[in-house]
Amino acid sequence: MAITSFLKTVATSIKNLNPQEVRKLADREINIGLTASSENELNRMWAFLAPDSLSEKKKNELVRFVHPLGPRLPSMPPPPAHVDLELWEEGLNKPRHAFTFYKQDPARTVREILEKYDDLSLALARHFVAFRKPVSEKIISAASQENALFSIATSLPNIVPSFLSLPFAVGEFASDTAFITANQLRMAFMLAGANDRSIGYREQKTQVASVIAGAFGWRALARELVSKIPFGAGVVSKATVAYAGTWLVGRGLQQLYSFGGQLSRDERHHIYDEGLAKGKTAVAKLMQRFKKSA
Repeated sequence: MAITSFLKTVATSIKNLNPQEVRKLADREINIGLTASSENELNRMWAFLAPDSLSEKKKNELVRFVHPLGPRLPSMPPPPAHVDLELWEEGLNKPRHAFTFYKQDPARTVREILEKYDDLSLALARHFVAFRKPVSEKIISAASQENALFSIATSLPNIVPSFLSLPFAVGEFASDTAFITANQLRMAFMLAGANDRSIGYREQKTQVASVIAGAFGWRALARELVSKIPFGAGVVSKATVAYAGTWLVGRGLQQLYSFGGQLSRDERHHIYDEGLAKGKTAVAKLMQRFKKSA
């Protein structure tokens, strides 16, 4: 009876979680213009966006998104009237809206683009390998912090976390477990999108089932923490576990989407401990903000 009731609660909470919205963000076409001083430098920039590890089929798909603005290559079609962002060779006098391609530090180029175009991050990661790891890490970190925040908010009902945004309305959820489960599913959809995988309940049925199954363990542990640890420490512990559990789910999904395999037992223990350490720091900062708000 308890299991059936819990599953109904989770099902109710995720009914408005639409993977189609994530799919739309991920499938958005991103047109990138390239400007360099020579064909060799253009080829270097192309290799950054379409590395040799990609199949020829995937490289051919990317050709329609990447447009040399100068010098023009005869094999390339003319660029569109508008590109979403421009990459310029380092050392050239680029316009203010363009980004520098740092050939010795391409990760810096990725960081600068994502800082300015967060709304394009999912589509950039889906189409271009160089963006996948940083975007995936950001998705996992954000979901972990959101779940820790919600765990605190439901344990301290007199404080409304209006100073931080959450992906869902607080009142829609019957329990923090339901919120955490729905948010982990949302994270799963976003990670699939960022790693150029199929998105949806049916397409990700194994991962969806795993997230829902894991919610039972979180539910039992959260109740034990709050009931057995007095004077508010249980709230901190529960929020930290919410962060660590979400961190572990996210890293496990990223392992699957990046390498096609599961985490080993030792890797799971290590990543969970890593999540606990990060969670303690994040929850301490959140609690300070709650105290100031109160």
